[in-house]
Amino acid sequence: MKLKQRVVVLVAVLLLLGLAKLFLLDGGEGSAASRRDLRAFRKMEAGLSLSRGARLTHTLQSPWEVAGQWVGPREVYPEETPELAAVLTALGTARVERADVGYKGTQLKALLVLDGGQKVVFKPKRYSRDYMVEGEPYAGYDRHNAEVAAFHLDRILGFRRAPLVVGRFVNLRTEIKPVATDQLLSTFLMQGNNSCFYGKCYYCRESEPACAEGENMEGSLTLWLPDVWPLQKHRHPWGRTYREGKLARWEYDESYCDAVKKMPPYDAGPRLLDVIDTAIFDYLIGNADRHHYESFQDDGGASMLILLDNAKSFGNAALDERSILASLYQCCMVRMSTWNRLNLLRAGALSSAMRQALTFDPINPVLAEPHLAALDRRLSGVIATIRQCVESQGPDNTLIEDRLNLPHS
Repeated sequence: MKLKQRVVVLVAVLLLLGLAKLFLLDGGEGSAASRRDLRAFRKMEAGLSLSRGARLTHTLQSPWEVAGQWVGPREVYPEETPELAAVLTALGTARVERADVGYKGTQLKALLVLDGGQKVVFKPKRYSRDYMVEGEPYAGYDRHNAEVAAFHLDRILGFRRAPLVVGRFVNLRTEIKPVATDQLLSTFLMQGNNSCFYGKCYYCRESEPACAEGENMEGSLTLWLPDVWPLQKHRHPWGRTYREGKLARWEYDESYCDAVKKMPPYDAGPRLLDVIDTAIFDYLIGNADRHHYESFQDDGGASMLILLDNAKSFGNAALDERSILASLYQCCMVRMSTWNRLNLLRAGALSSAMRQALTFDPINPVLAEPHLAALDRRLSGVIATIRQCVESQGPDNTLIEDRLNLPHS
């Protein structure tokens, strides 16, 4: 074969390989990775619907012990969790043993201890489902229903990095006040016939309490991670300054990602790809407030980025804050497994899966329809952004095969 013919054949082969990779990653089933991702997606679909009122029947362990044993360096709960419905049911029904002001932070919350000694974070309802939060993308109070929805989106995306959350109604008079600390009790007040509290936090004010309808308050409960997995807090490399007129470096430096790649823990290991996964997650839910994040301590950069505090989400269904995706479009890289999962959720499959998952929750409907529609619209924006990266950087530089599985310990 002549040299010219060889060159033509080589170019054709390379072109076909590139097209084949894109085809497979758009939902084809030819590669082993794609088939594995498709099987994982089918497992997620099969386990999406949860049974209300489920109970643990095959173990003497408490729901809290079961959930605690799920936690590993790279997941809060495993891919297959037949006990999930029972654990969430327990979270939504267990007796409250103690109630106190929330741990340090800017937003109102309460720290509850459930029967069996399990700590949980209670975030009260502040807005009606159809309320649209105006202003900056991080404006407004925490949204309790956003915590519930974000947990189930974490399930659907296959990340499994968000602590378990369930919606719950609590009676402030019969369930909370009798077991409340003096510090929490001192923040209770009445507005008309409604019982309210304002707690203790940076922005907590007596003039801005959260109020029940009568004595019954709607909220979300987030399961506290086991104490054997202490957390380490990190400043987010794409965090905002929250100062008018002052931009963060990533907002004006197009080469910022190159600088991040030289800094630990982003210079090696899975952390940078976790940050990019999180950007996609946050863009879908409209969360522009992840200025810090947590991982497990002493992890050497191998721990997952834990998806904590997702309540500044689902505030304005009409706003698609593209800057949330900065790490994605500046680094132009994403996990192949994430890309495959996103493609399997196109054409309305994402909102459909969310509706199915949220049906289980006691405070359903968790999201108003405009927020569900926004998920599908934003997903299209994420896919378009990744496609632009593939076109400019090539599939091999954009779509990263990273399936780090650390021993579950």
